[in-house]
Amino acid sequence: MVSCHENEPNTEKDAKSEGNLGKWNTTNSNFNSTNMTRFAYGIAANVLSVLLYGSNLVPVKKIETGDGMFFQWVNCASIWVVSMIGNLVLNSPKFYPLAMLGGFLWATGNLAVVPIVKAVGLAVGVLIWGSASLMMGWASSRFGWFGITPHEVARPILNYCGVGMCLLSGLIFFFVKTDAKLRPNPESIPLLIDRRTHSGSIGPGSTVFWVDKIAPRPRQILGCLLAVCAGLLFGSSYVPILYIKTHSSCRDSVFHGASDYDLDYVFAECCGIFVTSTVYFAIYSTAMNNKPRVYSRVILPGLLTGVMWALSSYSWFLACNYLSAVITFPIVTAGYGLVAGLWGSLVFREIKGKTNFFIFLLGSCVVLIGSLLTAISKF
Repeated sequence: MVSCHENEPNTEKDAKSEGNLGKWNTTNSNFNSTNMTRFAYGIAANVLSVLLYGSNLVPVKKIETGDGMFFQWVNCASIWVVSMIGNLVLNSPKFYPLAMLGGFLWATGNLAVVPIVKAVGLAVGVLIWGSASLMMGWASSRFGWFGITPHEVARPILNYCGVGMCLLSGLIFFFVKTDAKLRPNPESIPLLIDRRTHSGSIGPGSTVFWVDKIAPRPRQILGCLLAVCAGLLFGSSYVPILYIKTHSSCRDSVFHGASDYDLDYVFAECCGIFVTSTVYFAIYSTAMNNKPRVYSRVILPGLLTGVMWALSSYSWFLACNYLSAVITFPIVTAGYGLVAGLWGSLVFREIKGKTNFFIFLLGSCVVLIGSLLTAISKF
């Protein structure tokens, strides 16, 4: 637990305690209009974030992305451009390099997205990494990991139950069998490849992806493990921002006086995303002897996924401002997994058979109840 108020005069502490007690008595007796308005705005921002997060990979679902390195770079470049526009709209708030660490964590997890989707499908992949992200993000904000202040809720038991149900839904979705076979497309040949390779070899010129060569069962296990690792990285990406906000009230901290408005840190995080993805793509291009697999058809869909992700992040950060991370993390991470699951099952037909649909519906009901319990635990 971090405390930055030890040097404050006792009179200030007493005044704050009396003020907090007065606020508690007011809200405990009845919701005032301001609280309900902020709650409504927070829920609306959460819903928009859930829809965009859960749908942002849909544009590239049926497009060959190869090993995913070129796609992730295009995606991250688009995210950075949108964040630049948002930064100008916000009148360029102070830039804190530490927030770029969150971008590094997210971009590192993003490298595994294409292998995960190819291994276990869009539905199960997003649902599993959403559950792992939920656990890391909720626990770090609720219990004050990594030097941040713990976030309290009015009804902790409801909060624990809600998070537990969201995690349970992730375990339920693990038993859903998906059809994630990649269907060859005659237009899926990369542009920049070395065609002077021996027949059947898996070198820079081969269009066969390494995930496709793994047997189905090991491929599913590998995809699930990658999804868990990616989810833990995604869930940690918000921690640097929480750390800055926590230490903004510490007089001896370099972050003293930092903004309390979450949106002020989006640009810094997106800069970290773009720089990290560019470094990874440069390393990849070097390893490929300057012959990276560049798929032309992935450019526009990749740009669109980046725009959707950036807008959903702005919506989520806005929701965190109205509510708190301990409330929004379970709702968003479980919610976008459900949306992606619906895309995968209803549109892309990844989930087949009555048993699989029943398991999926059961998990969907559990995640909806868990999100509801988490939302009302604030009051």
